[in-house]
Amino acid sequence: MHEVRDRCVWSQRITHRDLVPYLVEESHELIEAVESGTRADLQEELGDLLWQVLFHAAIAAQDPDDPFDIDDVARTLTAKMVRRHPHVFAGEVARTPEEVLVHWNAAKAAEKRARTSVLDGVPRAMPALALAQKLAGRAATVGVLPAGPSPEEGEKPRPGAPTSEAELGEALLALVTQARSNGWDAERALRERLRMLEHEVRIAEGGA
Repeated sequence: MHEVRDRCVWSQRITHRDLVPYLVEESHELIEAVESGTRADLQEELGDLLWQVLFHAAIAAQDPDDPFDIDDVARTLTAKMVRRHPHVFAGEVARTPEEVLVHWNAAKAAEKRARTSVLDGVPRAMPALALAQKLAGRAATVGVLPAGPSPEEGEKPRPGAPTSEAELGEALLALVTQARSNGWDAERALRERLRMLEHEVRIAEGGA
């Protein structure tokens, strides 16, 4: 990476912002390799994503005001993972995945004390469906349930409601098809509804 950054005239001109489209593309290619690729595909795409991390770190190392390099990135990550795994590196106990999450969330909350809303830290550039799932989870923590309460344990699903991921996929595809036939933009429609959800959450938190 140092050789490329120092000797490739194209790479020398690249900024963090310039790399964003490549980062998005490589991330999606890795996802595709995980979901439907071969082991060779997975190995290659992990390397391509790693290259993006190394590239960003090399750019950061040349910042005149606040430089950091890949070793700094690794040290920061190591410290964070140690804090978030007290059942591994300290004296805490976690015998189930649920107990692990308790420790993880407690450590994360301590790190993010400056945050004033459950919405803080959610990247709005996420794809709309992924953003919807993230915001719905955060909204539920303050009692905002935009799609109605979840069925109680043992309660039968509502008629027509998906009962598996496959059925959910069919239902989502049907909605997108319906949107297309009506000339609606499904992505925009969901994003606009998510903006309303964010407003509802902030009201529930006591904000404006």
